[in-house]
Amino acid sequence: MDGTLLRGRSSFPYFALIAFEVGGILRLLFLLLVTPLVGLLYYFISESAGIQVLIFATFAGVRVSEIESVARAVLPKFYSSDLHPESWRVLSACKKRCILTANPRIMVEPFLKDFLGFDTVLGTEIATYKGKATGFVCLPGVLVGKKKADALKKAFGDVQPEIGLGDRHTDIPFMELCKEGYMVPAEPEVEAVTNDKLPKPIIFHDGRLVLKPTPLMALLTLLWLPVGFFLACLRISAGALLPMPLVYYAFWALGVRVTVKGTPPPPPKKSTGQSGVLFICSHRTLLDPIFLSTALGRPIPAVTYSVSRLSEFISPIKTVRLSRDRARDAAMIKKLLEEGDLAICPEGTTCREPFLLRFSALFAELTDELVPVAMVNRMSMFHGTTARGWKGMDPFYFFMNPSPAYEVTFLNKLPAELTCGSGKSSHDVANYIQRVIAASLSYEYTGFTRKDKYRALAGNDGTVVEKPLLQPNKVMGC
Repeated sequence: MDGTLLRGRSSFPYFALIAFEVGGILRLLFLLLVTPLVGLLYYFISESAGIQVLIFATFAGVRVSEIESVARAVLPKFYSSDLHPESWRVLSACKKRCILTANPRIMVEPFLKDFLGFDTVLGTEIATYKGKATGFVCLPGVLVGKKKADALKKAFGDVQPEIGLGDRHTDIPFMELCKEGYMVPAEPEVEAVTNDKLPKPIIFHDGRLVLKPTPLMALLTLLWLPVGFFLACLRISAGALLPMPLVYYAFWALGVRVTVKGTPPPPPKKSTGQSGVLFICSHRTLLDPIFLSTALGRPIPAVTYSVSRLSEFISPIKTVRLSRDRARDAAMIKKLLEEGDLAICPEGTTCREPFLLRFSALFAELTDELVPVAMVNRMSMFHGTTARGWKGMDPFYFFMNPSPAYEVTFLNKLPAELTCGSGKSSHDVANYIQRVIAASLSYEYTGFTRKDKYRALAGNDGTVVEKPLLQPNKVMGC
């Protein structure tokens, strides 16, 4: 797989991703410490022994369900970004596709079957005990050299495959069993297959790391973490404690770039009985309303379905929990709009890729004062969102980036003739705003929902069931 289907010839980054996601900093550090031993074994003694050490350092003691979760939610994004164009051109032309790999099958199978349409995946099988990986492998061991040929014979019997692709001398035994065999030259400079050319584009993905953790990048990440965490605490404190008009300048001084485009509406005049504006934001992280407030220079309350207690505590703006009771939520939003401006992210969850999820139509029924806001952010080391992990760390991971950035674009206020007050249905209004924001960002709008995302990444529908400490309509914030 590595060097043949993928441009890169090293599987270390993918083991490192699993190590960090299931075991955090310590597991990644342990894997990095054994890397010199892996290299020594792999290149000078035994390819199989080197891979076995990688498997042990990454998987020992980890729940199988956690490995499967990372393989399903995190690895496909990184695998797809390294897909070799020539190898994929040949493989995609074949009616049936089979892959032989020394990597653990549990790591690679979700990507190969769900996104590339492979029929058969033959890889190294990891040993388990009571639902946890032992770090060892099952017989016949790591699939290298003759063991790949034996696995191919067992799977195909007397049927001879048409084409075999490999990238190293240990692939020759299984390639000799094919009618035609070709070696893929090492050309890391070739451009990877783009997302739009995949049989199934990757819309949802999880994981905290933005860049593929090569040994050098993994080392830099570990060295940056303590510095980044201190910097994140400093940035969060500045946002929470300073008056909102000063937050914009504090962020710039602390390396957080905020770009404002468009013309925002003026604050409502309470003396004239003017109701507030409802800002309809695309959803990139839970910090969207905070950066909206930063761009406006005044705190804008936000409504949300689920946010951690820690995020509520450190938030510089009021956050209002929705109850998922349509009538109750509608009444609460109307009441908040009477008090002033309000922000809402009708997608209901974040999306990292250039896609917009379906907009909930509830907001369109409550007011005709609608201002679309297009949000874009940039993170260089860590993602500030998660579907599988603890959401309380989302703001910390975002601010742990060396120089995170947000771009807030205020679009034109929705004309009166396009609102529900002029006879338009709430779904038409929501779909129109979704298309307007997507066009401004050059994103693609979809019909996917929060449930689709969480079913793909976390195996649930994203519903948070908890006993509230306060009433659902209680205003939180500091």
